[in-house]
Amino acid sequence: MRIPVAQESRCTCGMGTASATVPAGPRERKPDLYDVYHDTIECLVAALDTRDHYSAGHSSRVADMAVRLGAAAGLAVEGLETVHIAAHLHDIGKIGIPDAILFKTGRLTGPEMKTVQRHPVLGSAILRASPVLAEVSRIVLHHHERWDGGGYPSGLAGTAIPPGSRIIAVCDAIDAMLADRPYRKALSWEQCAGEIVRGCGRQFDARLARLVLEEPLRMEFQEYYRTIA
Repeated sequence: MRIPVAQESRCTCGMGTASATVPAGPRERKPDLYDVYHDTIECLVAALDTRDHYSAGHSSRVADMAVRLGAAAGLAVEGLETVHIAAHLHDIGKIGIPDAILFKTGRLTGPEMKTVQRHPVLGSAILRASPVLAEVSRIVLHHHERWDGGGYPSGLAGTAIPPGSRIIAVCDAIDAMLADRPYRKALSWEQCAGEIVRGCGRQFDARLARLVLEEPLRMEFQEYYRTIA
């Protein structure tokens, strides 16, 4: 995906800034068009956060981490922009999940879990309405795939999973573990790291998982959660 940008493209998050200079777009493009897209995305995320107060801020935290992890993994600036947007919108499909299931505090039944697992498909369909978000839509569709092929909705495995989806999968899992949930308290960083280790090469791309377990990202992520606790 190529979001029209001015001469400098910058992805900014709570843990730092990833930036690089890229060529200006065609003269007829408005220089603030990227800001329009960004503001529209923020409105969509705010709508989801308003509906689901338990996960308020989740998408922004995942986006913050995804930019840092993507940069550490060597993504180019354009790739970082796309992952940043996809991370903000990865749960937008939950707008289509019934309240009785989305806000249930007890264990979900099998059919209820199947309903929740529709949210990547619903989110991807929402985003496909905008041609410029085609790649974002693809990343959102596959952010719950597993490296071993046991994820959903398509059962993709290994490098068949889009890189942006693999990045978001790691960051999404970290935030899910380090945040309070209706049914449990947040895990410690040590407990979270242990789960990431166990998921290496099974749930997660092992290269990406190792990056978040090693310096400098390990320290950055730990400090990030200390500041928002």
